[in-house]
Amino acid sequence: MWKGDYIFFLESMVMKDFKIRYRNMSLGVFWSLLNPLILMAVMTFVFTVLTPNNTIQYFPLFVLCGLVPYNFFSVAWNSGTVSITNNAGLIKRVPVPREVVPISTVLAACIHLLIQIGLLLAVTLVYGRGINWNWLYLPVVWALAVVFVCGIVLVTSALDVYIRDIRYVVESFVTVLFWSVPIFYYPSAEISQRFSYVFDYNPITALIFALRSILIDGHAPPFSLLAKFALVSLGMFGIGWFVFGRLKSRFFDYL
Repeated sequence: MWKGDYIFFLESMVMKDFKIRYRNMSLGVFWSLLNPLILMAVMTFVFTVLTPNNTIQYFPLFVLCGLVPYNFFSVAWNSGTVSITNNAGLIKRVPVPREVVPISTVLAACIHLLIQIGLLLAVTLVYGRGINWNWLYLPVVWALAVVFVCGIVLVTSALDVYIRDIRYVVESFVTVLFWSVPIFYYPSAEISQRFSYVFDYNPITALIFALRSILIDGHAPPFSLLAKFALVSLGMFGIGWFVFGRLKSRFFDYL
C-alpha cells in the first residue's frame, strides 16, 4: 500500500468508528453534549445544594473541566482496547500497519471530544471567563492527552488479543479513575502531599489542572506541570509503540 492508501484507510477507520458509535440513536451526536451536561448538573446540585461547598468558584465550570477529559479518556481507552479483536476480519485481509487500527479509534473519539470542548468553551464564556492569550495552550495540552491515550491504547489493544480479560481490567480501572482524579473536588494541600505520586505524573490530572488554570484562573499552566505531562505522554507513546511492535507478529494466530 502507498502512503496515500494508508491515509485513506486511517480516515475510513475513523469515520467508521464515529458512525458506529451513534448508529440507531435518534439524538445522534447530541448525546456528546447531553451526557456531560447531565453529570455537571447532578454534581452541581449535590455539592452546592445538598452538601454545600462554597470554597470552589464557578462550580459547574470546575466540574466540566474534569468531566470532558475523563469522558474522552474513558471512551477512547475502552473502545481502543478492543479495536484489534473487533476488527479481526479486516486485519487478516488488509495489509496495513496494525498500529493504525487502535490509533484510528482514538482519533474517532477526538471527534466526540471536539464537540465537548465546544461545550466547555461555551460554558466558560457564559461564566464571564473571557478569551485570553493563555487559550493558546489548549491545543498543546489536548495534543499531549491524545498522544498519551494513543500510547496506552497501543499497549492494551495488543494485550487484549492474547488475554481477553484485559478489556474488563480496563473497564474496572476507568471506574476507579473517576474517583481518583479531581473531577468534582480540589485536593487539599495535605492530600496532594501524601499522594503526590498520583497527582504529579497522572496525565489526566495534569490535563484537568491545566484546563482549570487556563479557563477559570486565566493563567498559563505551570511549566513543571507541562514538562511532567509531556514526559509521561511521550514516554507512554514510546512504550506503547514498542510493546505493540513486539506483540503484533502473532496477532494472526490468536484472532
